[in-house]
Amino acid sequence: MNDRRRNKRTNMPSKLVMKRLDGNTGKEVTINILDVSKSGIGFECGEVLQIGEVYEAHLTLWTHEVLHALLRIVRIEMGTGGYDYGAVFVGMGEAELSRIETYQTVSELNGDGN
Repeated sequence: MNDRRRNKRTNMPSKLVMKRLDGNTGKEVTINILDVSKSGIGFECGEVLQIGEVYEAHLTLWTHEVLHALLRIVRIEMGTGGYDYGAVFVGMGEAELSRIETYQTVSELNGDGN
C-alpha cells in the first residue's frame, strides 16, 4: 500500500459510529479505526461506503473525550474483513487537530505508536 498521508500515522484501537450526511439515509455504520493522523483516518468497515462522500463521525480519544469530525472518503481497498478506507478530515478545527497530536505524543511515550 502506498502511504500518501502527509502527516504521521498513529494506531488508535477504537471503534466509532458514523453516518452519511447527504440527508437520504442517515444510516449509522460501525468502523474499526486502523490509524489516525492530523489530516485523516484509516479504518475497516464491512459496509460499502462511497468514495467522495462526507460522513459524520465521533472519535473517542484515550481520555474518553469525543471529537466530532466530518470525514470525506478518499480511498477504498478490499480488506480481509471487509473494506479498508482512507478518509480526510473536513473542516476540523485547530483545537481538535491539536488533541490528535497530543494523543500521538502520549502514544509514542507509552511505546504504543508506529
